[in-house]
Amino acid sequence: MVAPRVAFTGRVGVLALQGDFREHIELLGSLGVEAYPVRGPSELERADAVVLPGGESTTMSLLLESSGLLGPLVARLSRGLPALGTCAGMVLLASEVLDGRADQHHLGAIDISVRRNAFGRQRESFEADLEVVGLDRPLHAVFIRAPVVERAGPGVEVLASVQMADGTVRPVVCRQGQVLVTSFHPELVGDARLHAAFLSNIPAGTRPVATGPARARKDHVRAL
Repeated sequence: MVAPRVAFTGRVGVLALQGDFREHIELLGSLGVEAYPVRGPSELERADAVVLPGGESTTMSLLLESSGLLGPLVARLSRGLPALGTCAGMVLLASEVLDGRADQHHLGAIDISVRRNAFGRQRESFEADLEVVGLDRPLHAVFIRAPVVERAGPGVEVLASVQMADGTVRPVVCRQGQVLVTSFHPELVGDARLHAAFLSNIPAGTRPVATGPARARKDHVRAL
């Protein structure tokens, strides 16, 4: 599959504490973009955009804290760092996690409420072709213990949705400003169009920086 061209010339840091970060780095490389793993604050500081990959959201939350990345990442996001979150990355970037643990961090970068493992356990994983706003043809999506968006705030664009087992329709691709999130794993199918759409939404010359302390949010996390 031929990768689309992008005008983005910055550096993309891919959170590499857990999950399929290598696949994201490879896919970004196919777009001609400099991408590298982020495991600590100094690596995050060099990034002009960040990707939060799939994995296990609770584990990733704890690793953000133990690695010293939590505070710097919240600070950068609060000041406009562009971010792409896939699967667990979407959970981390959300403003509310409906079924999260009391000690689980969420970063409040996009005004959505998410439910983890909304489609069921590993055996209920599935694949589907999605119509995504802005893409020229359907995107093949891999859902693995995927979360789903149960509420999207007024400033959030819903770019793709799926029908649940109970017949309701729920968003699985959302965007607010320069933050894009997906319930599924676009990096697993070798299709770089969603990554290209994310990068194309970043204005040229953007360089968000942190200029003060910020804290991750736990206030909206509740266990059901």
